[in-house]
Amino acid sequence: MAGASKNSRTAVATQKFSCPCGGEVELKTMVENGKIKNIAECAKCHRIERRPKDFK
Repeated sequence: MAGASKNSRTAVATQKFSCPCGGEVELKTMVENGKIKNIAECAKCHRIERRPKDFK
């Protein structure tokens, strides 16, 4: 009987980030000057930060 290996993910773990205003933070990928740029934006107040954990 084969089981899951010790390094496999058995559950999907997604983190939900929220803004102090109460909105949900969404990750977006933009192309700017030919380079890919990842940003995090609040859906409610449209605040933009570099990473989701910067919303504290």
